[in-house]
Order: sequence, then C-alpha cells, then structure tokens
Amino acid sequence: MKLWFTENHSPNVTFSMKVDEHLYTGKSEFQKIDILQTAEFGRILTLDGLVMVTEKDEFIYHDMITHVAMATNPSIKKVLVIGAGDGGTVRELTKYATIEHIDMVEIDKMVVDVCKEYLPQTASKLDDPRVHLHFEDGLKFIRSKNDEYDLIIVDSTDPFGPGEGLFTKEFYGNCYKALNEEGILVNQHESPFYEEDALGMQRAHQRIIGFFPICKVYQVHIPTYPSGHWLFGFASKKFDPIKDLQADDWNNLGLQTKYYNTDVHVGSFALPNYVKEQLEDVE
Repeated sequence: MKLWFTENHSPNVTFSMKVDEHLYTGKSEFQKIDILQTAEFGRILTLDGLVMVTEKDEFIYHDMITHVAMATNPSIKKVLVIGAGDGGTVRELTKYATIEHIDMVEIDKMVVDVCKEYLPQTASKLDDPRVHLHFEDGLKFIRSKNDEYDLIIVDSTDPFGPGEGLFTKEFYGNCYKALNEEGILVNQHESPFYEEDALGMQRAHQRIIGFFPICKVYQVHIPTYPSGHWLFGFASKKFDPIKDLQADDWNNLGLQTKYYNTDVHVGSFALPNYVKEQLEDVE
C-alpha cells in the first residue's frame, strides 16, 4: 500500500509527497504535530496538516531569513527569534561568533521537544549557551521590551491559529519599540501567488510600513511551500539591505551556506511586476 501526504495549497490546488513512514503524531494544547519520513524530502514536520519544515529544502528558508540581515549589519549582537520551534533559524545564527545573546520565543514547547528528537538537522544548536528558550506567546513577550535588540526575526506559522497574533499592527509596533536605533526586523512574509496567501502578505506589509522608515521585500523559491514563490520582509530603522550590504565583511567570515550568498542577497530584492503591484496597492 502506498501512503501519500497531501496539503491544500489553495482551494483548487493540492501538493502531495510519498510517505515511507509516519514517525510521530501528537497533539499539544495548540496544534497537531506530525513527523513523516518521505521518499523525496526526507523527514518533514507538519503542524495541523501543513508542512513547516522538510530536511531537503529547509536550508533555503533558514539561510534567507537569517543571513540577509546579518550581512547588512555584521555587528549584530543581540537577537530575538519569535517562533522557529524547529531550531533552523537559531542554527544559522549560531554560526556567527559575534552574536552574544539569542532569545527564542516559541509558544509550543512540544514542537521544540519533537524537533530535538526527530529533526536534529535543524534543532542541533538549541543547546548553544547563547540561546535562551522562552516557551510563551511572542506577542506577550515582546510587549515589555524596549530598545533591546539589534535584530528580531519573526519565523512564524501562517496568520491563523497559534501564529495569528504575530501578524497584527500591535505586534509590529511592539517589534519597533523592542529594537534599538539600528534595529532590523525580518519576517516570514507569506506568498504573493495564491489569492488567500497574497491577501495575508499585503495585510502584513501594510502594517509594517506604518512603523519603519525602511521597508523592503525579498523573494525566495521554496519547493514545498504553496506555489514555491515565497517572500520575506526586511524592515529597519537605519539600514538599507542593498545600499548597506557589507558583502566583503560577510564573505570574509567564511561561513558555510547552501543557498545564501551576497549575489543572491542583492538579486532577491528584484521583484516581479505582479508582486510590485501588490505591494504598491497597500503602500
């Protein structure tokens, strides 16, 4: 018997992958958690039936949510990561010896525990002494922070369920307040392709531009995410990700990455016309 995992990418489109073994299933107080061994993508993490991480393509997402900001300001020392229970974003941050402190806020401890057991590829650096885990609501955590972080990365799920509060105007305002005068905010910005995703992307973008003087969007190709065409947001009080890119400094670090390089950095900000139009509609 062949077993297939299928996810709805839109009301009219599904995406399927062959499953070799269902390794884990559990339900936390927030969501259903599954780990599947697939034929093509290795182990995958799903939350409430939606793919969050696969061993085969996670490097694309985690490289691009992390290194764009770090190459723009290599002096970043204190970082807040919200979400990111699989640990991949933290893994990339720990490559920088100059980072002194990483706060990771994940609402669901069970996600972290499951990933530590079944996805060591992404969760391997959660025990780094610079990493401080906080199992609570990111929206509540950030309310009390002022002028504290050089970088905030919002590595959230989609704008419904446990991640819903991480797409509100209040949340982005608190991010602005929690950043110091050179602070950068990077967020998972949804996809521009299918209508429902595009509306979520536009709402997030509209709320972010209300706070930050510099707001850019960059793109990436992630095969297992709906349409494969995915966006990240870059917002800052000071730094422009193109004009202020410290390419030589970053390259001299000699970091090993599978997707990111400083040429991709620049190119990822060149957006197709249909995405530009979507962004202009809310600016």
